[in-house]
Amino acid sequence: MTTAIAQPSFLSTRRGKLTLALLCAVAFLDFVDASIVNVALPSIRRDLHFSVAGLVWVPGAYLLTYGGFMLLGGRAADLLGRRRVLVAGTVLLGVASMIGGLAGSEGVLIAARLAQGVGAAMMLPAALSILTTMFKEGKDRHTAIGVWGGVGGLASAAGVLFGGLLTEGPGWRWVMFVNPVAAVLVLGGIFRLISGERRRTQLAGFDFLGAILATGGMLLLVYALVKASTVGWGNARTIGEIGGAVVLLVAFVINELRHRNPLAPLSIFRINGLGYSNLTQLIALAGFLAMFFFLTLYMQDVLRYSPIQTGVAYLPLCFAIGFSAGISSQILTRVGTRPVIVTGALIAAAGLYWLSRIPVHGTYLHNLLPGMLIVALGFGPVFVGVTTAANSGVPADKAGLAASLLNASQQLGGALGLAIFTAAATSRTHTLLATHTPPAQALTAGFQRALLLGSIFIFAAAIIALRATNTRDQAVQSVPDVALATPVAA
Repeated sequence: MTTAIAQPSFLSTRRGKLTLALLCAVAFLDFVDASIVNVALPSIRRDLHFSVAGLVWVPGAYLLTYGGFMLLGGRAADLLGRRRVLVAGTVLLGVASMIGGLAGSEGVLIAARLAQGVGAAMMLPAALSILTTMFKEGKDRHTAIGVWGGVGGLASAAGVLFGGLLTEGPGWRWVMFVNPVAAVLVLGGIFRLISGERRRTQLAGFDFLGAILATGGMLLLVYALVKASTVGWGNARTIGEIGGAVVLLVAFVINELRHRNPLAPLSIFRINGLGYSNLTQLIALAGFLAMFFFLTLYMQDVLRYSPIQTGVAYLPLCFAIGFSAGISSQILTRVGTRPVIVTGALIAAAGLYWLSRIPVHGTYLHNLLPGMLIVALGFGPVFVGVTTAANSGVPADKAGLAASLLNASQQLGGALGLAIFTAAATSRTHTLLATHTPPAQALTAGFQRALLLGSIFIFAAAIIALRATNTRDQAVQSVPDVALATPVAA
């Protein structure tokens, strides 16, 4: 009879704590870059003479390549070495940020944002796969992912805060200049704490066609979604681009089924509930990330908040997300991921519904803060629960793929939500303006419509999560085989 040998807790060691802090710093850097420019957009437009249509590509360019290259970045981490890909992505992000900060034209800034997105798409899945392979299943991993989830949710809110502080302080260019400094610090930590790996595959057997189809399909899909808010959903161009993206992604699936060494082995979806976990992430993030966009516009265009006031308004949200993420990581070990995700999504949906009732002459304490705190208390558990569920039971050699699928669903959800909700808000506002409704009232009505749709999306995510992976069920099923379990690669 074989006796299972209990592995010591890596998280309890000094190196384990520093490693977790480093990986969370990577997550923070990537997530914050998605939202930090939003408050700075008016200043960027004045300084670089952006057109209204061109301005959308300052956040959109990052989202485009971040989502488009995510699958390739995650699988490259599995096949070429996680540290190698993490280092390359960090260097690219730092250099691109420096160029963006020095940009003298809109073309240079957009190109820099595109390169930033590619770097982030390499960094994030590599970092998350390092986390899930270095911290073993159970309390260590739940705690590590809880901290990771708290940092991820925190970064989305903190980006708005930092964007406001930097824009009104040294200027919008420092939104870019802080990244190279952070990248240097992260690189030092990577070489000190993360061991190098041998490349797992030869380029001769690499699925180049799969890489082209997957990246091309995702790029075209995200591009179509970003443009749909301005071009229109019924426009022939939008329909053609989405149709083309679907064709490329279907061809990718067919290629993966036939290739001897596929870029993304579809067998990963045999893990019970994995697909539903990713779908939950996509739908929930569509509602959550859109909240920042519309509340920021409401505070600045209706309530007339300054950029720094808008940023500070999100500060309680940051703390609430960190608190709820930490609590939910402890609850996961007792009840599993599914109840945590469902409960959190229902709470977040209620909070966003509260925010959908914002009035024209609203106040922060009565109309914004309560709803924002409720959303934060619900979203922390959702983020932590989904991240844990989507990585549970995944073999170590596919950890990067699992991480990239999860993060791709997040980026796709953000693009999808922004496209749908912006179209709904714009339609409502234009309809009211045509009837000579005061502009502030028409704007607010549009924001209300968008936030209401966001709450419906998050409620739908709670329903989908009923089929997501439940780690408690997996723990019960794996008890008889504990002695034969393959240890997680460190």
